[in-house]
Amino acid sequence: MASKKTYKGFTTKAVHIGQQPDPSSGSVIPPIHMTSTFIQEEFGQPGEYVYSRSGNPTRRNLEASLAAMENAEHAIAFGSGTAAIDACLRLLGPDDHVVCSAAVYGGTYRLFEQILRRSSGLSFTYVDTSDLDATEAAWTEQTRMLFVETPTNPLMQLTDLAAAADLAQRTGAVLVVDNTFLSPYLQRPLDFGAHLVLHSTTKFLNGHSDSIGGVVCTNRVDLAETLHFVAKAAGATLSPFEAWLIHRGLKTLALRVERSQATAQQLAAILDQHTAVQQVYYPGLESHPDHALAKRQMKGFGAMISFDLAGYDEVKTLLDALEVCVLAESLGGVETLISHPASMTHASIPTAVRQERGIGDGLVRISVGIEDAEDLIADLQQALERVG
Repeated sequence: MASKKTYKGFTTKAVHIGQQPDPSSGSVIPPIHMTSTFIQEEFGQPGEYVYSRSGNPTRRNLEASLAAMENAEHAIAFGSGTAAIDACLRLLGPDDHVVCSAAVYGGTYRLFEQILRRSSGLSFTYVDTSDLDATEAAWTEQTRMLFVETPTNPLMQLTDLAAAADLAQRTGAVLVVDNTFLSPYLQRPLDFGAHLVLHSTTKFLNGHSDSIGGVVCTNRVDLAETLHFVAKAAGATLSPFEAWLIHRGLKTLALRVERSQATAQQLAAILDQHTAVQQVYYPGLESHPDHALAKRQMKGFGAMISFDLAGYDEVKTLLDALEVCVLAESLGGVETLISHPASMTHASIPTAVRQERGIGDGLVRISVGIEDAEDLIADLQQALERVG
């Protein structure tokens, strides 16, 4: 088997790293180690694996692959994306302050505001992190972390990763980047100076809407050791079967994303010209305020699109008329998923806060899948005709 350094291409790494054939049988695909515990051959000398919560070969294989994808030395897999986010916040102590992208995923806001603010004594300030001056103005003497989504969910705002990393470095804060919307195929935040990059592996990494998981990647040994301890002590680790599913999906990540984003570019252009659509949020459009930044720090523009209709009634008309697009939460699957953030993914954010951040009742979010582009275009167009 070739060494890790032999692999130069992204997909070659995705296919081969963490995929050593089983030595006992020659099986090309490593087996799933569905065990809770491991035999200790001699008292007082435990082997590499003792108990699956603290370490499992199937999860280790996935972590090796994910680390390679993000140009990281370490990856720690968790039972969900939210568990991965929670683990990152465990690096902080009482009275520490976090500056966070304003239009983040609703589950992130819920975790921060309804759990961590109350139970951990942390404080949070939400700001448009695409505005570096506003971001720096939100800093306090207690700021220890900058938590960024780029692009944000669902308004597709971008943060300049190199500038954010410089700010964090100057102030001694940890820069955490949620890279779920793009995947490491399109963006690798560690290359720009981020300290931690996380994913809900449920989304593009798995890619088949049949697994829940999360991961945090880093090049810092101290952070990796702490996160490993948090995973072991708190127990929110990924099961072997989930790890196997995610690893299987990772091998086709580049192929899926390339097809999905090619279709997304076509759909965004059509939406941008439709009279029923008030605004389209997609970095691939030249009208997007962060289009130039997207070209600098992203390999492609991604498969996520959001757009505004006039209001709730228009959204209902659209969503009820769709035949190919699937009305469901989540994203990054092979099927095109469409959702209404205000009542679905971001419903946990108070209405006033949600509206202040631009997530209104007329906002729709699409995760473009791998279906034939002509079918998705026709489906969207016939539904938009009913809207007006």
